[in-house]
Amino acid sequence: MALIIAGSNVTVGAATSIATYAGLSERFIGLTIVALGTSLPELFTSVAAARRGNADIAIGNIVGSNIFNILFVVGLSSLIIDIPFASAFNFDTYVALGAAVLLWLCVLRTQRLQRWAGALMLVCYAAYLGYIL
Repeated sequence: MALIIAGSNVTVGAATSIATYAGLSERFIGLTIVALGTSLPELFTSVAAARRGNADIAIGNIVGSNIFNILFVVGLSSLIIDIPFASAFNFDTYVALGAAVLLWLCVLRTQRLQRWAGALMLVCYAAYLGYIL
């Protein structure tokens, strides 16, 4: 666990430095590199849980983490200091809502997240990355 956290910190630090040097916006860095680095522990935990047949833990970990980050972390942060919300993030908010609806639609009929749905989600994420670049 400590190695996963340390690896995430190194990944975020190095990638942020490279992205800043390359002239990428703070918005892009936050929406991609920092998000990836902070999600790496959850990714590894979810993959390990799914491989052991604990799919509920894997899905719960990811969905729960996102709900926690949006409601608790942002809520607590805004209690300490006002957080400006740039209009540029409106699109990202719609993408997040669309991703939640897509997940729900993919599991609605079969109660399983199948490989084709995972591939579709990855394609959607690639399209999103292409748009924000």
